Amino acid sequence: METVILVIHLIVALALIGVVMLQRSEGGALGIGGGGGSAGNLFTARGAGNALTRTTAWLAVAFFCTSIALTVIATHRGSGSVIDTVAPPAATGTQPVAPAQGAGDSSLLPKLAPAEPAQPQVPVNP
Repeated sequence: METVILVIHLIVALALIGVVMLQRSEGGALGIGGGGGSAGNLFTARGAGNALTRTTAWLAVAFFCTSIALTVIATHRGSGSVIDTVAPPAATGTQPVAPAQGAGDSSLLPKLAPAEPAQPQVPVNP
């Protein structure tokens, strides 16, 4: 059932992309479905626009319905969330031990000793 809905979802998505690309653009020559005579003898310019608008609306409704159906099927499958499958770290009650200097630790920070300032960093008035 999931495969059938997924195939329908993909077909609807591709059809929706195609119908949107056929519509006449308001802002320039981005659309393929140009002016008055380009729609052929079947539709007038206004009729072609109305048919494409209605087709877009129906395809959008079908796209949302298949999206919701796929979501419902995926949640009822019983697998749950991916986050639910991650095991939490085991709590042993001990504090992490810093590695000894020279124990193969490649970081530079554990090897540096804190330097004591020779003079106060803030000026002091006598």
